[in-house]
Amino acid sequence: MTQDPPRTTVLVADDHPLWLGALERDLAQAGLDVVATAADGPSTVRRTRATRPDVLVLDLNLPGMRGDEVCRALGDLETRVLILSASGEQLDVLAAIKAGATGYLVKSASSEDIVAAVLATARGEAVFTSGLAGLVLGEFRRMAADDGEAVAAPQTADRPIPELTDRETEVLRLVATGMSYKEIAAELFLSHRTVQNHVQNTLGKLHLHNRVELVRFALARGLEDGPNGTDT
Repeated sequence: MTQDPPRTTVLVADDHPLWLGALERDLAQAGLDVVATAADGPSTVRRTRATRPDVLVLDLNLPGMRGDEVCRALGDLETRVLILSASGEQLDVLAAIKAGATGYLVKSASSEDIVAAVLATARGEAVFTSGLAGLVLGEFRRMAADDGEAVAAPQTADRPIPELTDRETEVLRLVATGMSYKEIAAELFLSHRTVQNHVQNTLGKLHLHNRVELVRFALARGLEDGPNGTDT
């Protein structure tokens, strides 16, 4: 008798009780395991460390700590952070992403979109409200241009990142352009799962934690402008 795969675990942090309760119900009804909730920054940090969920759904404006402060306080965990905020302001978005958040969704999104975003975040995908992905990618390009140490990292003509296979490098180039896993899979005639596996292998080899760090790494090396490889 086969066992069911483990359910995605989620911690929800928001200081509005009605919103928090509704979101908790929506996630549970979608089959996700809400392991805890929190209503302020310090308790969010404590409960996330105690439960180690797959995804932390985090409001930016919690009492006690800003959302970016919460992200930094949890930066050593494997938990991925999805910001769910009423604000779509550029400065708020960039502060959260720089602090380690994987994605950013505004609260006007439908419950179906929120559930889909949580599941995508758990898979390691970067999810953004429409219009914000380009903003974040542009900021990564700016940061990469200022990151002299990363640009100076060892490279070879045949393999810009020696630790990676040609296929992994090819996938990384497409990640750097902002393409989703589904789009990369269609571009390279691979399955969605194969693309995910390549990204997870790349994260492990480069000692990075999430797709946000991976995009910055790739942009720092100019990979989004490089030719696509053809080898597997």
